[in-house]
Parts: sequence; C-alpha cells; structure tokens
Amino acid sequence: MDYKENILETIGNTPLVKINNLTKDIPALVLAKYETFNPGNSVKDRMAVKMIEDAEKEGKLKPGGTIIEGTSGNTGMGLALAAIVKGYKMVCVIADKQSKEKIDILRAVGSEVVVCPTDVEPDDPRSYYSTSKRLAEETPNSWYVNQYDNLSNTKAHYESTGPEIWNQTDGKVTHFVVGVGTGGTISGVGKYLKEQNPNVKVWGVDTYGSVFKKYHETGEFDENEIYPYTTEGIGEDILPKNVDFDVIDGFTKVTDKDAAVYTRKLAEEEGMFLGNSAGAAIKGLLQLKEHFSKDDVVVILFHDHGSRYVGKIFNDEWMKEQGFIE
Repeated sequence: MDYKENILETIGNTPLVKINNLTKDIPALVLAKYETFNPGNSVKDRMAVKMIEDAEKEGKLKPGGTIIEGTSGNTGMGLALAAIVKGYKMVCVIADKQSKEKIDILRAVGSEVVVCPTDVEPDDPRSYYSTSKRLAEETPNSWYVNQYDNLSNTKAHYESTGPEIWNQTDGKVTHFVVGVGTGGTISGVGKYLKEQNPNVKVWGVDTYGSVFKKYHETGEFDENEIYPYTTEGIGEDILPKNVDFDVIDGFTKVTDKDAAVYTRKLAEEEGMFLGNSAGAAIKGLLQLKEHFSKDDVVVILFHDHGSRYVGKIFNDEWMKEQGFIE
C-alpha cells in the first residue's frame, strides 16, 4: 500500500507548470514552481518543518512546548500543521494588514492568533516583531521561531526546493525569479542552483515601501524608502539574516496595483488561483523580459493559494476601494 505516515510527509516534490498566456511576449520557456500543492498550501511548509526539526535537535523546543512566531500567515500555517502532528501548542502573531482568511485559517488549525498594528516601527512594542519576542519571554517552555533570522529557513530550500528545481529542469534552468520576504527561498534555492551552475541568474521581486532593492544596489539601508504597502508576503522594513544579497543578481520592484491585477490575471488567463505575491512575481518577471532569450529556462516560484485572498484581491469592492480597478 502507498500512503504517508502523516501530513508532513506530503511536503515538497511540487510540480513545475508551464505558463502559456501571460508570457507570450517572452521568448524563454517559463515554468512555475507551484508550491500550493504543499499541504498548508504554501512554500512555507518546507521551512516550518525544518525549523522545528532543527530546534528539536538543538534542544530549544521541548516536549509539550509552545511555538511562538510572527507571521504573515503562511509560515504560521506550516508551523501549525507540524505542531498538531508533533504535539505542540502554537501562537501566531500577525499584522492587521493580512487578510481575514489567513487569520481564520490559523484559528481553524488550532492556533492562538494575536493581531498587531501594521503601521508601527519594527522596534515599537506593539509591532508583530516585538510582540512575538515578548510573548516568548513570558511563556514558559516556549520557543520563538524567528523565521527572519533563523537560518534553518534558508537551509530548507537549499536542501529541498533547489534540488527539485535542478532535477525537474534536467539542469537546464537559467534564471530563478521569486518574491523576497524573509529571504529563505531566494537564498537557499539561489545558493544551490549557483553551486550547480554559476551562470544561473537569481532575481528577487520587491515591492515599493520595502528596503531590499536599494540596499542591494547601494549598500544603504534607507529608512525613507519604508512606507505601508498592501502586497502581502514580500518586502521588508528590516534586513533579515536569511537574505543573502551575494546570491541575488538583482531586484525589480512591483507596485501594489500591479501585484493585485496580475494575481487576478493568473487566475483568469492561466487557471492559476494564487496569492498576492504570485501576481507580484509574474509582473516582476515580465519587467525583466529583456534579460531572457529563446534558449533560456526561467523558473518562477509561486508561494501560496488564492483562497487566502478571497476577501481582498478577489473581491471587487476591496479592489475598487484601493483604486486597483475601475
């Protein structure tokens, strides 16, 4: 009989799917690494389980413990699934700009959810960074995950996502394009692919209101670049340790409006029902088209599922309120 021992064993080995319509003007073969096939419907399942397993080995996470993490939703989901299977409690700290669906889904899988304001500085005691750390200090037998600086995040993608992409393309991949948030995906996959072939180009997709692109190009952390934005799951107002800028060849920035509109286009024109960062990623790839030739194989990674954005991106009223559609 062919079966898995538990839901965590279904993580990984996600398909590569050709994009056909939105990339008509691009001469290269464009393939999507379709991470919604993971059981928590996002790429974050991979690093969630890796971070937990490494914490168990290091004695940081003990039986009956409480896992505490600040999350935009997807890492929390992956951690919550692992917590159920492994017998831990889960507390997710989330910013109030995240979709209601994400908060409801986390509660549905047994997590306690603490909602914090978005429009505060990272070191403000109300921010979701500060709140996560404080809860970890106050809660007995708890472990604060810290996906931004926990290098098991990058390691998960170096060990699984990178090799999968290399093998699925028979080593023919020439470019990797992905939205950057904590940095684990781009750094882990990028490092692995460049070790196999140093000529592989790695492109990060950033958002306006985030510091990554300017920092990569100038080495300056410009606080004037930071302002609130609606795109979920990419961009940061901090420099996470998981972002290895040496692995990244360049960034392109995508507006909130384009990210939202192209998330809808993926659903309507490709049948790909995906999250907000996928729209940003495909628009970023289109902005980079002069970098691709007919012999190239471009892999773009799509992080999460459209069901988490039904009340926002796929809601006409919300889109009108934001000025994203007429």
